[in-house]
Amino acid sequence: MTQIATMQIIGSKKLGGAESFFVRLHEALVRSESMSSVAITPPTSELIESLIEPIATSSMRSVFDPFSRFGLSRLIKQYQPDIVQTWMGRATRLVHLNPSKGPVHVARLGGFYDPKQYQHAHALVGNTQSICDFLIQSGVPSSKVSFISNFVAVPEATPEEELQSIRQELQLPEDAVIIFSLGRLHHNKAFDTLINAFEQLARQYQDRPVHLLIAGDGPLKSELEHQVTVSSVANQIHWLGWQRNPTPYFHLADLFVCPSRHEPLGNVLLEAWAHDCPVVSTRSHGALELIEDGVSGLLCDVDDAQKMASQMLTVLEASEEQRQSLIDQGAKVLDLRFSERVILSSYQDLYEQLLKRSR
Repeated sequence: MTQIATMQIIGSKKLGGAESFFVRLHEALVRSESMSSVAITPPTSELIESLIEPIATSSMRSVFDPFSRFGLSRLIKQYQPDIVQTWMGRATRLVHLNPSKGPVHVARLGGFYDPKQYQHAHALVGNTQSICDFLIQSGVPSSKVSFISNFVAVPEATPEEELQSIRQELQLPEDAVIIFSLGRLHHNKAFDTLINAFEQLARQYQDRPVHLLIAGDGPLKSELEHQVTVSSVANQIHWLGWQRNPTPYFHLADLFVCPSRHEPLGNVLLEAWAHDCPVVSTRSHGALELIEDGVSGLLCDVDDAQKMASQMLTVLEASEEQRQSLIDQGAKVLDLRFSERVILSSYQDLYEQLLKRSR
């Protein structure tokens, strides 16, 4: 089969977990010998700075806006892709393609969204098995649903000078134990629980000073900052803001914590594994699919600050052999199930099947 031409369309203006994977997948498709990609975003999207060519922009204001629909239709006609893959609700609802003509429409879902918004797409991709199960249980034909997860790249080492510079900037003691967390400052991410857990941990862990770094931004920023201010660990928690490249902080960390109340997949867990960082996570949908408790990470119940603190302490007090085992098992899962090689192969297989059916 000749190279499969894809168009990847996303309506987001801000960077987040799904958007970061959109960037990674587009870049991987551009590098691929068997597939290609054109990335389409709104003209004011923050993603544009991170995307490599080819890129085009189109306004995606409202799903009821005829000009937004027309703009995407024009680009599809211009580039003539074999596959049009839309990401999340807005882009998907703006694209309507005749199944008997032109490109195949694939809609990718990274959450438990109303299937009615996606029913006009020719195929649906869920990035977790639980999302796929949800779609099928909601009445979507199983033949229309495919499970393809995300991948993250294994980064290069961060130079020691850069790590030392961060330590100095944040005034971290040389012997400090570093706990890192990353995400949108939103109710679903449960940073309030993490702060409570860290406060308990700091009282229990006396061997070395322990500090918590939180990267992210969002609607609960002021509320969470106030929570820290009135806590007993205010001078041990550091707000990093949104980090386009969090790699140095992963490399600085002794432990990564995902405290989410709701996390369909958990890209941050994959990123932690890619950075050789052991993880503690709540039992969100995504974490339960990714982590084998006690083998590739440690789990606790959602909003259980006491157990979260206990699991964090377990990792910090683990022997070097136990700690390395957690890291090695995470890396193994990453390579076997969430590597670029595996995910690109899955997409190619799906695209080829869909194109055969349409011809």
